[in-house]
Amino acid sequence: MALVVHKYGGTSVANTERICAIADKVSLARQAGDSIVVVVSAMSGETNRLIGLAREITERPNPRELDVLLSTGEQSTIALLCMALEKRGVAARSYTGGQVRILTDAMHNKARIMDIDTARLDAELNSGKVVVVAGFQGVDRDGNITTLGRGGSDTTAVALAAALKADECRIYTDVDGVYTTDPRVVPGARRMKQLSYEEMLEMASLGAKVLQIRSVEFASKYNVPLRVLSSFEDGEGTLITREDESMEQALISGVAFNRDEAQVTVQGVPDQPGIAFGILGPVADAGIEVDMIIQNVGADGSTDFTFTVHRDDYGRAMEILRSTGDKLGAREVSGNDTIVKVSLVGVGMRSHAGIASKTFGVLAKEGINIHMISTSEIKISVVIDEKYLELAVRALHKEFELEQAA
Repeated sequence: MALVVHKYGGTSVANTERICAIADKVSLARQAGDSIVVVVSAMSGETNRLIGLAREITERPNPRELDVLLSTGEQSTIALLCMALEKRGVAARSYTGGQVRILTDAMHNKARIMDIDTARLDAELNSGKVVVVAGFQGVDRDGNITTLGRGGSDTTAVALAAALKADECRIYTDVDGVYTTDPRVVPGARRMKQLSYEEMLEMASLGAKVLQIRSVEFASKYNVPLRVLSSFEDGEGTLITREDESMEQALISGVAFNRDEAQVTVQGVPDQPGIAFGILGPVADAGIEVDMIIQNVGADGSTDFTFTVHRDDYGRAMEILRSTGDKLGAREVSGNDTIVKVSLVGVGMRSHAGIASKTFGVLAKEGINIHMISTSEIKISVVIDEKYLELAVRALHKEFELEQAA
């Protein structure tokens, strides 16, 4: 008998009709002999509704009390799903994160899981019950309810799968797997049968929204096989697991992109030790994450320093750099919030030369100028003007024959 963790997101449990459909799916899996733990999110829109209620009271809700409020969304879903399962003759028991004892640190609204006590889960599973657990939440050492941040239910599911040594963690969502790129941009994009953890981490960090990054990190660390499936239709989905020899045959696995990019350039600062810290230190102190970085040294002994940030942080980053630029002796501070990042991802890059030059050749042929370049063993990222995003993605997808992937 296989032990499987199912996770269903907000769209999968959007209303009672959907919850009943999920109960049918879980019931069939139970009849097939699987031992099942189900992790669920709040019903679609519920978390936003609760946040809205809090902000009707105060613009800055107390983080502890906000966690108490937000945790009720998942609590409603676990109870309703258990009712639906029991109506179908399936013995089920619901648990909040605190009842399971998903122990987290004390960082409200973005807590991290420290430990999970599986005793209650093991007992319920051994008695033949389906266990339904509220995702996105836990409890700290003082018994305070905590939440894991947006997408935290994925992390809950993978963490439970790791703690229980489950055979597989299945993430059911509104898509039927991970695609070579966004099918809305490239209609010929294809679902991939298998990806490595490393590739999925890159895809997730570069703009693919199928899985939450922390959940993939957790799965990789504890070697939990992850499968992305549709909760609306049957299919094999995409398996995310350890890299193996068969994966190396695929040169490029996918084309990811991120529209939420902005670029900041500090021109003409002295080329001397500590200048990078002088530029990025105040940005980091403001809680702004920096992505790609390029430093160019001129013949006159000055340097230009360019980096990218999330578009939401662009205005604040420009404000900070204009304030500190004079102190650093900068000639000019400029920016651009109409850029995007397009990336090729694939473990096959490790053993194949010429991928970068081929990429740049494709973009040059389409008349697309590259502003910044970043590479790793399995990734090539370029920053280009936003207006060329779809053209670049389609051209690269076609050049690397990704429509042939299955």
